[in-house]
Amino acid sequence: MKIHRFPLGSLFANGYLVYDESHKAFFVDPGGDPDDVIAAIEGNSLQLEWILLTHGHADHVGGVNALAERFNCSVAIHKDDAGMLIDPSKNLSIFTGDVVKVDHEVKLLSDGDEIKVGDLLVRVIHTPGHTPGSVCFLVIHGKEMALFSGDTLFALSVGRTDLPGGDFDALEASLKKLEGLPDDLRVLPGHGPETILGRERQNNPFWPRKER
Repeated sequence: MKIHRFPLGSLFANGYLVYDESHKAFFVDPGGDPDDVIAAIEGNSLQLEWILLTHGHADHVGGVNALAERFNCSVAIHKDDAGMLIDPSKNLSIFTGDVVKVDHEVKLLSDGDEIKVGDLLVRVIHTPGHTPGSVCFLVIHGKEMALFSGDTLFALSVGRTDLPGGDFDALEASLKKLEGLPDDLRVLPGHGPETILGRERQNNPFWPRKER
């Protein structure tokens, strides 16, 4: 499994290009001008099959139209955030002066859904809290795994819950859903550096602590 990170848009949100040996690919969260992404896809002779969105905020979806139009690929988001794609007030772009609306048809995801991209299996974990439809994508390739956590989990932090639709109690419950995953699991967040899950369990001040 190959993973390339692209800081995109005015907030430099992390977008990720992921592909396997068959050159089948997907992209997580194209948040801005995707010219560099397009160059990487074409330069590596990749077949982009999916754009997968961890949530509906503009800094994670701003490049969807351009990327989907270029490669005629499918777009997917959790059903609880789908309305954000067509409403600039909900995706918050109305407040930035660069209004974002996604024109492309989207597939609506639910917790536990799975998507196959070549030899990669993408499993949807619904993790509300930052937004009602926030998800993490657990990607499995043989014995290799990676978690694309969007704005649910960052290195030593978590996503904001003070924006419309945010709910800290829901976010804490979402983190508990990740408890069964291995300590050495790579975590690739929507902002900031990557981390591993065990480090966050031990050191993240927002990680739910078991009652003593």
